[in-house]
Amino acid sequence: MAYPTPKFSKGQINKAGKVLTNESSTDNEKKSALEVLGNWRACHGYPINTFKVTLRQKLVKIDGTALVAQRLKRTPSILKKLQRFTSMELAQMQDIGGLRAVVSTLVKVRKLEEDYKSSRFEHELVSSRDYIANPKSDGYRSVHLVFKYKNRKTPEYDGFSLELQFRTKLQHAWATAVETMGTYLGQSLKSRQGEENWLKFFEVTSSAFSHIEKSPLIPNYENLSREETFLKVKTMAEELQVIEKLRGFTSVTDEIYEKSGSYYLIVLNPKSMTTSVKRYAQRELEQATLDYTVAEIDSIASDNIEVVLVSAGSVENLRRAYPNYFLDTQAFIKQIEKIIS
Repeated sequence: MAYPTPKFSKGQINKAGKVLTNESSTDNEKKSALEVLGNWRACHGYPINTFKVTLRQKLVKIDGTALVAQRLKRTPSILKKLQRFTSMELAQMQDIGGLRAVVSTLVKVRKLEEDYKSSRFEHELVSSRDYIANPKSDGYRSVHLVFKYKNRKTPEYDGFSLELQFRTKLQHAWATAVETMGTYLGQSLKSRQGEENWLKFFEVTSSAFSHIEKSPLIPNYENLSREETFLKVKTMAEELQVIEKLRGFTSVTDEIYEKSGSYYLIVLNPKSMTTSVKRYAQRELEQATLDYTVAEIDSIASDNIEVVLVSAGSVENLRRAYPNYFLDTQAFIKQIEKIIS
């Protein structure tokens, strides 16, 4: 298939980032800048596909039941990051394209991490962050590796950065529950923006999950025993009516199960509790990324609409990889119920 190739220079890409984060930019300037951003983002498709093939090969030996998913970073997330890190240039952003592997145990996370770090391929490992050994204060846990793509046969993609995330099923259940509750509340809990009691609940819950996985605890919760942590989760879950609220989340989804696609454009409308999914064949990646940009522009005028373009293999894996886009928190609820009981 023909993958999108770069149409713009790094200077033009960086300028587009500045235009899109400048409140005084005109609509026409923003429209042109979005075209540049759209092409730049779409060009990550080829490197991602290359890395996905390698990732699946490695997982055959490590965890045959692992979940693999890929995504192109959402425009709102890109712009928020540029606004948060004012010295960052758009062309330097390392997580425009991302791959995620969800495995069953921490041991398998470590095996996969080591396999990549000891690999002899041309791609350059430029960053390694271990948020399992050193969890974030908000409770986020995962391993992040950033590679710069290198391939003599396709030099047009040389230098593109890709982020690989490795996490366990338990860590995945926590992370997607945070996003689901944030969507429901209309708050960016994922970015530590929102009601303090909900932020605290997810912090202590992640520490409880750390106890279960026998891994380092979340900052500020290291002095609590397993029993004390579980009791705190139970108390806060009852006060916030967490299980009752999460069980009430159900999105009405378009019928998508007749056949699978290579890419899926997901649009979640939390207000109407609806999720629409459009499939694309592998050869349609360029069209998919164009539709992605258009859908994001449309979502700006619609409060709280969330759009994402992803690939997760089968439609069954799609829901497992991105349960937050289907308001599905069943895996998280089961763990909370175990802790409470």
